[in-house]
Amino acid sequence: MKVLLTGAAGFIGSHVARALVREGQEVHALVLPEDDTWRLQDIASSLHFIRGSILDPSFVVAPAPFELGVHLAWHVEPGKYLHASENKDWVEASLRLARALQTAGCRRFVAAGSCFEYAPGKPPQDESYPTAPSTLYAQSKLKLFHALQSLDLELAWVRFFYLYGPQEDPRRLVPVVINSLLRNQEAKLVPGDRVRDFLHVEDVAGGVCAVARSQLTGAVNVASGVPVTVREIALKIGEMIERADLVKIGALPYPASEPTDKLADNTKLREGPGWTPRYTLEEGFHQTIDWWKNR
Repeated sequence: MKVLLTGAAGFIGSHVARALVREGQEVHALVLPEDDTWRLQDIASSLHFIRGSILDPSFVVAPAPFELGVHLAWHVEPGKYLHASENKDWVEASLRLARALQTAGCRRFVAAGSCFEYAPGKPPQDESYPTAPSTLYAQSKLKLFHALQSLDLELAWVRFFYLYGPQEDPRRLVPVVINSLLRNQEAKLVPGDRVRDFLHVEDVAGGVCAVARSQLTGAVNVASGVPVTVREIALKIGEMIERADLVKIGALPYPASEPTDKLADNTKLREGPGWTPRYTLEEGFHQTIDWWKNR
């Protein structure tokens, strides 16, 4: 299958690219002109790279049709993306891309949504759970989802919850805790008592590919369905590195934008394409800690 993958140089995109290559797909990886493709070094010879930005209205992806589009590119800079004005630009750019693929004969389109689209309330959240996004990021994602539904495409909207794993941005939670402890530095954290849903990035990629191969349409939660708190995550990593004494729970206040409990009901993903995760949380942390130790 000929696949166009946007965001291929990113954390999730690189793992999706790897999973698609393992399946034997013909992967055309769209990366920004300035992107560092270090995450793709091991599979670079198996990819067809396209340099360009869909934010540029004059950019044309390729004249030949794709059978599948997997759209993961977005503005996701940690600490900034939730309220960044760039979110609005990505809505328009994503619509242009989807329309271009549709015109060229693409049948199926898989795009990345977010658990932040869901309204606050008692978890778990399934795909029918009410939506009430409170940030520009989540509002933009939901706006795009609704706009894409009007196109003549077989649309699957994969809603990611929380994730972790090798190659993650070092400013995010799990790398911050791991690297602080490996350097014998304190990991100062919020109280961390709210429920979260964390899934290893390779299992996230496996979920995206499972959805892409399936006939599922509409929103699909890609998540573990297993409740955990930031407190539990940090203390577990501390035990594994044998520096739990450096984990300082409650040293920082919750930010005003801290979400309420987030936990997925992933029945649609499990029962549709029959997806199951490879990693338990403990196995995933061991693998991720080893990766950072070797950096």
